[in-house]
Amino acid sequence: MRPWRVPAALAALLVAHDCHATPVMNEISFGHAGRLSPVESPGKIPHFSIYGHPQLPEVLSNKIILTPIAPGNQHSAIWADVPLERTSWTTDVEFRTNGPERTGHEGGGSLALWLVRDGAPAVATNSIYTVGRFEGLALVIDAHGPSGGMIRGFLNDGTQHYAALSQQQAQQQPGEGVDKLAFGHCPHAYRNLGRPSHLRLRQTHNSFRVDIDGQLCFETDKVSLPAGYHFGMTAATPDSPDSFEVFELSVTSDSMVSGNTGGKIEYATLHDQPKQHQDQQGQTQHAPPKPAGMADESADKFTTSQTQFTDLHNRLQSATHQIQAIYDTVKQLEQSGAQRSTELRQAEEQRFADLRKTFDSLSNRILAVIEGETDRLERVKRLEAEVRGMRSDINNKLSSHHDSLQSYLGHHHASLAEAVTSSMPSHGLLIAVVAGSQLILVVAYIVYKRRRANSPKKFL
Repeated sequence: MRPWRVPAALAALLVAHDCHATPVMNEISFGHAGRLSPVESPGKIPHFSIYGHPQLPEVLSNKIILTPIAPGNQHSAIWADVPLERTSWTTDVEFRTNGPERTGHEGGGSLALWLVRDGAPAVATNSIYTVGRFEGLALVIDAHGPSGGMIRGFLNDGTQHYAALSQQQAQQQPGEGVDKLAFGHCPHAYRNLGRPSHLRLRQTHNSFRVDIDGQLCFETDKVSLPAGYHFGMTAATPDSPDSFEVFELSVTSDSMVSGNTGGKIEYATLHDQPKQHQDQQGQTQHAPPKPAGMADESADKFTTSQTQFTDLHNRLQSATHQIQAIYDTVKQLEQSGAQRSTELRQAEEQRFADLRKTFDSLSNRILAVIEGETDRLERVKRLEAEVRGMRSDINNKLSSHHDSLQSYLGHHHASLAEAVTSSMPSHGLLIAVVAGSQLILVVAYIVYKRRRANSPKKFL
């Protein structure tokens, strides 16, 4: 008797799975479906723990500000409470960095994305230069290097104490410093871009890839992180700080199979990682075994009806269990799809409401501007009418004044000639006056001469 199989059902399951969008793992993601902080729990993000000193990060509706623009010396972190139970996954991070303009390539702190065992207890709010021993991945974004920014990947299996290595590097002691342990890097000027930067990490069964703003940063086939590690982000700033803002951390996986949480990191880089890691390069992540089925057996074995019935019963029972497992998987996919659909619908409704509010606000501002411009236009029209009336009045008054002045001057010239003529003395009178004055002088002279002639003479 041939074993009963369900290839059609399995094919339908695979098709149904492929038809759905890659689901977001909500328990280790935030910022992908509307508000970060729920209304009933302001300042908190579901499934995440927030740390910081001297003050906690500020959680807004659409972002978390890990470090403010002031004061400096801030250390903050956000850690997922639930570990990642997949070995094939994609992580998208949207972040933005703002700060004062600086000379050279000096930065104002660092931002790190972690995927480590034990999560917050292992790393807390430390940076790559102050963390101790950890097991996992650290992707650091800071101003290292001459290009104004750098993205670097670091790995540790728990044997390296990064803080001690950093102190040795600062004291210029012999040995490898932290900067030399990076297994991949690329330049990225991340400060004051005016927009969020999009960082993507993708791990498959045969590669590990990092992209920034849609461009490849680095890729390797010698790194494989096991399941059971926690995602987290930390930020640290000096006295003159930058502001690190995170808008989204979303993790997706197209695999429905959990990985081995007890595995170790597998890596070997082109830069020759420390020797204590080289013995792990041969390890691989084994997929969980397929559901056990009944083995094929020859029909000659079943010679009696009892054995045939027993074999048929066992195979029907096995088929029933497999169908139930498929049904449970399909139901889980359906629930996940329904939940995702509800989240997408709520997110779209929220976005539509936000867009409507923005549109209403913009419409009100446009109407206010139009009303203001209409009032200004009416005032300009009234002012133009007043100017025209004033110009007409001035022209009329000037014309009237010109006419009156011209008439006055015409009459004035005629009257002036008459006045001069009438006031001018006659020539006869002038002659009479001159002749009379001469005659008086002659008579006076004659009288004078006679008196002198008749006066007594005195002799000496």
